[in-house]
Amino acid sequence: MKKEVFIFFLFYVVMATAQEPSSFWTKSDTLNKPRRNAVVISESILGAGALLALDRLWYADFPRSSFHFTNDNNQWKQMDKVGHIMTSYYVGKIGMEFLDWSGVREKDQLLYGATLGFSFLTAIEVLDGFSSEWGASWGDIAANAAGTGLLIGQELLWKEQRITMKYSFHQTSYAKLRPNTLGENFLQQTLKDYNGQTYWLSANIWSFNKEGTFPKWLNIAFGYGAEGMLYGENLPTNMFQQDPYRQFYLSLDVDLTKIKTKSKFLKSVFSVINFIKIPAPTLEFRTKGGIKFHYLYF
Repeated sequence: MKKEVFIFFLFYVVMATAQEPSSFWTKSDTLNKPRRNAVVISESILGAGALLALDRLWYADFPRSSFHFTNDNNQWKQMDKVGHIMTSYYVGKIGMEFLDWSGVREKDQLLYGATLGFSFLTAIEVLDGFSSEWGASWGDIAANAAGTGLLIGQELLWKEQRITMKYSFHQTSYAKLRPNTLGENFLQQTLKDYNGQTYWLSANIWSFNKEGTFPKWLNIAFGYGAEGMLYGENLPTNMFQQDPYRQFYLSLDVDLTKIKTKSKFLKSVFSVINFIKIPAPTLEFRTKGGIKFHYLYF
């Protein structure tokens, strides 16, 4: 759901604030209890505050109901589910990195930090379950688990994140047809218009062959998107809605965190914005048929 994408950006704003170049943010080699306690308290306050804000500002405008589930797995060509995967992945990654900064052992980073995304988004599903407008979704919960699994699985397998999730966006003509649903301006559309969103799995080539000659910053990216959607459900084709179709992409990308620089400020900026897919030449494969080449795809 679109509010999960908003939560993703909210947590990244917090992360950006925490990335100020300062010795305070130098990783502790041993357990630093004051830091750990500060992380736990801060995350608890932020999480509880975000849930309270959603309850008061989002759900308050809709009737309440008894807890129930709904099946929304066929909506929006599953673009909302991929958004859940990405949000769960990055919120967990942030939780893990802050525990690492506190000197918490790796096992506890995975157990209590990497699972933060799944725990928080599942709490949102509970709120959905008590809203007559939505309902809790097993598909959303499964997507949350997939994002956490992508994070933890790589740590267990490689002790690093060789494959990261990334996001890109371009404006489409569909938002003008349903601005209340798909967004009235650019910022709203980045959150609401699934037609312009693309989600990527970006794999760092050097990480898989560290003795090779590939640049450390070079990635290959596999993207997923969909187009022709004005409604969540696949309604009959009419003058306003085309026949929705899926899009698959193959492109190059850059891992900004692997670009060498002596500037702590640039390192912080690169770390924060690394979730954005860098525009690059791209091949697009459409389920309705045809292959399209983009000289520079956003």
